[in-house]
Formats: sequence, C-alpha cells, structure tokens
Amino acid sequence: MLPLKFAVAVLLVVLIGNSVVAEDPYRYFDWNVTYGTIYPLGVPQQGILINGQFPGPDINSVTNDNLVINIHNSLDEPFLLSWNGVQNRRNSFVDGVYGTTCPIPPGRNNTFNLQVKDQIGSFYYFPSLAFHKAAGGFGGIRILSRPRIPVPFPDPANDYTILIGDWYKKNHTDLKTILDGGRKLPFPDGILINGRGPNGVTFTVDQGKTYRLRISNVGLQNSLNFRVEGHKMTLVEVEGTHTLQTTYSSLDVHVGQSYSVLITANQEAKDHYIVVSSRFTTPVLTTTAVLHYSGSNTPVSGPPPGGPTIQIDWSLNQARSIRTNLSASGPRPNPQGSYHYGMINTTKTIRLASSAGQVNGKQRYAVNSVSFVPLDTPLKLLDYFKIGGFRVGSIPDSPTGGGIYQDTSVLGVDYRQFIEIIFENNEDIVQSWHLDGYSFWVVGMDGGQWTQASRNGYNLRDAVSRCTTQVYPKSWTAIYIALDNVGMWNLRTEFWARQYLGQQLYMRVYTDSTSLRDEYPIPRGARLCGKVANRHTRPL
Repeated sequence: MLPLKFAVAVLLVVLIGNSVVAEDPYRYFDWNVTYGTIYPLGVPQQGILINGQFPGPDINSVTNDNLVINIHNSLDEPFLLSWNGVQNRRNSFVDGVYGTTCPIPPGRNNTFNLQVKDQIGSFYYFPSLAFHKAAGGFGGIRILSRPRIPVPFPDPANDYTILIGDWYKKNHTDLKTILDGGRKLPFPDGILINGRGPNGVTFTVDQGKTYRLRISNVGLQNSLNFRVEGHKMTLVEVEGTHTLQTTYSSLDVHVGQSYSVLITANQEAKDHYIVVSSRFTTPVLTTTAVLHYSGSNTPVSGPPPGGPTIQIDWSLNQARSIRTNLSASGPRPNPQGSYHYGMINTTKTIRLASSAGQVNGKQRYAVNSVSFVPLDTPLKLLDYFKIGGFRVGSIPDSPTGGGIYQDTSVLGVDYRQFIEIIFENNEDIVQSWHLDGYSFWVVGMDGGQWTQASRNGYNLRDAVSRCTTQVYPKSWTAIYIALDNVGMWNLRTEFWARQYLGQQLYMRVYTDSTSLRDEYPIPRGARLCGKVANRHTRPL
C-alpha cells in the first residue's frame, strides 16, 4: 500500500510541476522614447524614436505570450502607445488610448503587461496622443502560431515587416496647431515605406524562395495600393485570420489595416520595384522600395508599374474576395461555442454614420452627430472607481440627422451579446473604422443606403474576421461582433485628423450582472491621473 501512495504522491508532484512549467512565456522589452532628427522626405524634421529607431522595433511573439513592455518617456510631453489589433482580453486598462489608460508624464516610465491571448497574426503599435502618430513612434507586431499548431502554408525563407503610410514634412506640432485652430490638414507630402522615401529600403531575396510580407498602413488618412513589379502576391492572413489563398497583382491597404502576403522570387534575377501609391486622390502620390535578388548587379530602371487610382468598384470587388480559410488551424472567434457565426441570431443592431461640419466656427467630425470630447480622466478609471462624470448612452445607436454637437460619447452594450453594426458613409471619401479589443466579421458592404433587405446579401459562411474595415463613399459596411471581452473599448476612425477632432466613441461592454471574475482588476502599479490620481490601484 505504501508504494502505491508514494507513486500517487510522485504523480501529483509531476503534475503540479508541469503546470508551473506550462505557464505561458514572458517576453521583456525596455524602450526609451525620444525625439530625433529624421529625413524621410529629404528635409530635416522632428521624429519620435524608440531606442533610437524610426520606425520602432518589431514586437515578435507567439500565441498566449505575456509581453512586459517598459516605456521610458524622454519627450517633453505626455506619451502613450496603443496596440492596434491586440485584444488585451478582460484588460482594457492597458489598451493605451486616453479613454482607458493614463499617459506617461515626461521623464517617467510605465510598464505595460499585455497577453496576446488566443491570437495570431500581423498588427502594429502606434502613439495615440497629441497627434504623435505624425512623427513616428510606430512599429510592427507579429504573433506566431504555437509550434504544434499547423499553419496553412510552408515556413517562408524570411518574414519582413513593411509599414506604409502617407507623410508630412511638417512637424507633428505644426499639424496639431492646424487642427487645434479648427482647420483641415493639407494634402500629404509623400508616402513612406519603413520610414524611408523613394528607393530608401531594400528587401533581399534568393531566387526560387518564398517570403512573407506583413504590410500595415500606419498612415494618417490615405488608402494605399501595394504591388511588387513582376510578382504575384498570395494573401494568407488578415489581422489574425488565415484567409483563402487568393492571388493578387496589387492590394489595397486602407488606413489602419494589416495584411500578410507570400511572394516567390521566380522572376529575372535583378532588382524590382516595390510600389506604394495613394488611392482615390488627386494627385496620386507614389513611392518605391527595392526587391533585390541576391547576387544581382542590375538596379531598378524605368518608371515603376502603375496601379489602380480612383476605381471604387475595383477595390470593393477585391474586398469582397477576401475570405476566411475555414480549414486552417489556430485561434479564431468562437461566439456562443460555435464557429458558425451566420447561424447565430443577432440581439441588437447599431447604425453609425460619420459626418463633418463646423462647431463654433471650427472643424469637427462626428458619429451620429456627436463629436467626441475627452475628459480630464480616462473613462475606464472613472468607471472602475465609480466616480462617474460621463453618461452611458450619450450617443444614440442610430443616426439622428441633426447638427453636430460635442459630448463624451459612450455607447452601452451588453456583455455576451451578439450584435450587428452598420457603418454608414454619406460622404465622398473612403472611411476606415477600427474597434479595440475585438475582431469582427465583415459580413457585407455595398453602395447606397443600408436597409434590412441588405441582409439578404450578407456572407454568412466565410466572411473575414478582422479589427479594421473600410467603408466606401456613399456606401455601407456591416459587421457582426460577439461581445465576449468586457471593458471600455475605443471605436474610431483611422483617419487621424478626424479621430483627433471627434470621430470616435467608446463601447462600454458590461451587464448589471458582470462580476469581478469577468474582468481583470486594474494592474498593480498602474499609473493613475486626473480625478483618480490619489486612489490606490484597487478600489477602496
């Protein structure tokens, strides 16, 4: 009998030991944020650097990793980073936007503890305050699948982050002054690829090998088209979702969006253009990088290949062709225990319409006529410490058609609901919308006004799940969301001047029965500010 008890004890020790060893890994980052002189378009300007780099360093991680990021703010103004596409499940305190997180004061530091829980894919981080995004401070985030989870394509020979975006020669402070004065921004001066101007970046490939390009549009306002001279691109992933492996000659990447493509170096062994150009603009901005075949001594020559310019239908049809690979393994949304989102009844429909106009003689932008104004304390902290100061329901859940007015827009939605949101765009520009904390299914998009009959055309089988979607001019886009992530989450335009001047809101995802176990408590040592500056990191 004694040997049996001993064996059981040994087994328990082994099991306990394995549970400790099996804790998800930690990755540590120590970043110093500084100003520095940069020359992306050939003239000196003030940029924001991370550890002396522009753009900042990549974050490389694996599903479920814990990321511990210590940020030292060496600027002369408050600073904050947000993690575009990282869901921060049950932990909106670390989302890194002003509605949830206190800024880091000058000369201070703050540590963010993130977990990339049940996620894979290509994303990016960016500075969220004071129009800092126009000065840099952004970088790529890649989340690899865990080693035993099969990926629906062979390992590439290399994996490149490509950050594209429109750019101004003016410092971010000058651009902010324009907006604060109630004026619109001028047309951008150019486009950057990984922080460089024309032919400023080279990507080296070997003949016959296949490479992964993770492309993110980190710019301020323009949709961009990406293409590689003479090469086809196979789309494999969009913002954490493995896609049907459709081949494209060029790809529209709207503001805030991220895509992964595979290219094979199967062309003549010489240098080829990588081209990025603006969409739906007059004039068309264009820039280039270089795809260099190793051993080649033949540089790029002649004009870069052209791409689509103002064609809306071309872009709309391409967007509809992007679909989920239902046979791929890996994390994916799982509403109410089912992958079949199209078989779940929605419990609420929210219609959101953007608009532009003047308030007190100054330019403002709005959602359902409400132009967002921030408070002196993050909404999430006011809510957590039960201080109040804002009203849930301060924005209607459908357009009113009235004039623009200012308020702190908070939309209340119930935890664990399955809802439909319609983005309605009555303006003449392409819009781009992002929701923090979630991925959603893009079930439909079309021109004209949305009606209930529009649901007849929804894709209820293999719609792509992502966190940023476009809405074409005079058109609508419909999404489905499973509200399984409690917290206070920012829903915003990715056109950064419009976001800065009011085109955003917060979704408060709770119910009266939501308990503490549904949400992590505020992190110990979290920075507090405003009306909660003297509180403890646990409510009294």
